[in-house]
Amino acid sequence: MKSQDKNIRLYGAGGHSGVIKDVAKLLGYNIVEVFDDQPTQSMHWNPDTIRNGFVDSCEFPHTGYPFIIAIGDNKTRAQLSKKIKAAFETLVHPSAVVSKDSHIGDGTVVYAGVVIQPNTSIGKHVIVNTSASVDHDNLIADFVHIAPKAALTGHVEVGEGSFIGAGAVVIPKVKIGKWCTIGAGSVVIKDVPDNAVVVGNPAKIIRYQNINKSNGE
Repeated sequence: MKSQDKNIRLYGAGGHSGVIKDVAKLLGYNIVEVFDDQPTQSMHWNPDTIRNGFVDSCEFPHTGYPFIIAIGDNKTRAQLSKKIKAAFETLVHPSAVVSKDSHIGDGTVVYAGVVIQPNTSIGKHVIVNTSASVDHDNLIADFVHIAPKAALTGHVEVGEGSFIGAGAVVIPKVKIGKWCTIGAGSVVIKDVPDNAVVVGNPAKIIRYQNINKSNGE
């Protein structure tokens, strides 16, 4: 959703929220409310300006301006996206180069220096972090986090909730499953099954992770 009045709300007040705050301000948004489950531990906000989250509470204000879930952890974003009964905004940093022939889903944030090429589809609540490169004909599912300077070449598929580490490279036509973790600097040259953790050059599976645990930043 693209809000007309440039007012948004954030859920999350930690380190990741500080970066989203900067992107939003550059785009001319007014952040009218910030929610956090532990506001006294916030890093980039005055605790007095933060409202308790408690999204399961009957008093949580679902209606109102659109949200961005400002949390780096993929599993947490996925959970909150299903609980918050409101519209979600999409933010794209002014310095990002995004093809008009690509698609970016609601709740996704694209950071400074990112390049997204034509015929690429990026799902909902995705993080495309600083200077990441997502080339042509990629299919990126919901709740993925593509870390800084990661490079996804052509015809790459990334499943729901997967984390692509900083500086990782994925060669053309590789499919990465759901809820995978690709280690920083890894070079992925073959398909990766669901829940796998891979590291190295070439990347190799070192274990399978429990998807009930958090991953990402």
